[in-house]
Amino acid sequence: MKRTVSLKLNVSGTDLQALCELQEHFSNACNYVAVIALEKKESNRIRLHHLSYYQLKANFPQLGSQMSCNAIAKTAQALKALKKPRKILFRKRISVHFDKRTYSLKNGILSLFTLRGRVQLPLKISPFHAHYLELGKIKEAELVRKGKLWFFHLVLDFPEVASLPKGKVMAVDFGENNLAATSTGKLFGGGPLKAQRDKFLGHRRRLQSNGSQSAKQRLRQISGREKRHVMHVNHCVSKEIILEAKSNGCTQIALEDLKNIRNRIKANKRIRSRLHRWAFDQLRQFVVYKAKAEGIDVIYINPAYTSVTCSCCLSQGDRCKHHFLCSNCGSRQHSDLNASQNLLRLALTAVEATGDVNHRHVAA
Repeated sequence: MKRTVSLKLNVSGTDLQALCELQEHFSNACNYVAVIALEKKESNRIRLHHLSYYQLKANFPQLGSQMSCNAIAKTAQALKALKKPRKILFRKRISVHFDKRTYSLKNGILSLFTLRGRVQLPLKISPFHAHYLELGKIKEAELVRKGKLWFFHLVLDFPEVASLPKGKVMAVDFGENNLAATSTGKLFGGGPLKAQRDKFLGHRRRLQSNGSQSAKQRLRQISGREKRHVMHVNHCVSKEIILEAKSNGCTQIALEDLKNIRNRIKANKRIRSRLHRWAFDQLRQFVVYKAKAEGIDVIYINPAYTSVTCSCCLSQGDRCKHHFLCSNCGSRQHSDLNASQNLLRLALTAVEATGDVNHRHVAA
């Protein structure tokens, strides 16, 4: 199991110039490889390496052998991720990929390869990061520049956690007004986050319509704030979901399979804009990797009709915002909690053990 920790770097003077120069050369090298890849229609890393390695070494001799290999690998990975590849893939401030031959971390000193030789950067490692560094095995890393700040994203490999024995199941229903509703009866409200998202959106619209130089400068300053705020909220909610599962003795979590849900949205432009900014997949990913770290298995359930089906009598009811009413049995429930109970019912039918098969007796 791999986890990533972000270490902030204090860079100044000649070290800053060396890192900026490396970043620019690395970007140009990646774009050079991308041109060759598109001409040859090749995105496989091994075959692309044989096609471009010697040409890349001849045109960018300062990068060295290993950093050239890193540029080829990064380009191949980017080409596979793009649906419509283009010649210019990378900007000047792309992240620079490092492996064990191009960096080292010993006694709080980070040594990085640059075009001017090795750069030694002292790190102030917090107790939080030190705990992860002690448990995990150091793997590859990315040098990331965000404005005037530099970060070193270090990948750590942790030993796999054995899954807990199968037992109780907890289902989780994701939503926009309520970020999550568990089958144990806990709700995670999304009202404050929704208001913050609308506030960020309105601020960006006003600045974009202004169009002045100061407005553009302000847009650059606030860039990424909504993303960071949503990520923080999703981290907090996912932690609470895992704690809820552990406190109730659940060894499995059932989540909605919302794949391709954006393609199925049929609404006006305002509603589509709001729903496309709903980071439900990020919350799902956070729940999955946190559950895996605790030995809790995650299963996926098709959520079709779970929001309009009564969890008591399985009849179709009426849902109005947070209220659900079943005209058949008279049940009144919170709509999201009702959906989570339906997900739990489907999850139990999917994971419960079946009995022995009765074989027909056949005479010999």
